[in-house]
Amino acid sequence: MKASRREMAAMIALGSTGIAVSSGRAEASPPQPGVVHHVFFWLHQPGSHADREQLIAGLRTLRGIPVIRRLEIGIPADTESRDVVDASYDVSELMFFDSVADQKAYQDHAIHQTFVKSCGHLWSKVVVYDMAVVPG
Repeated sequence: MKASRREMAAMIALGSTGIAVSSGRAEASPPQPGVVHHVFFWLHQPGSHADREQLIAGLRTLRGIPVIRRLEIGIPADTESRDVVDASYDVSELMFFDSVADQKAYQDHAIHQTFVKSCGHLWSKVVVYDMAVVPG
């Protein structure tokens, strides 16, 4: 079945419009880089199973903060000892946020403030690494 010149021109015009519309939408809202928030805790009483479990329970309450996209809680892995591996911490938490603004909202959130007040006596040292995710 042959298409007339007019029909071909209409198909090309419609196809071009679809491409222009979809291209315009993709460029209208570039994605914001995410933020990864990694916190390491050293207990006042290293090796205290009770203190470690209390800290982990406190960290679990942070899951109630809506801006946290993902939260992982862990302890040092039993991997081979190497000079570049620091396994001196007792507990770690790893959080993912959509933006710096969301990470700030987490810092100010009442659940986070309650966690700090109720569990702060457990740790002697905290180290935080915040990372902006590089797109692509």
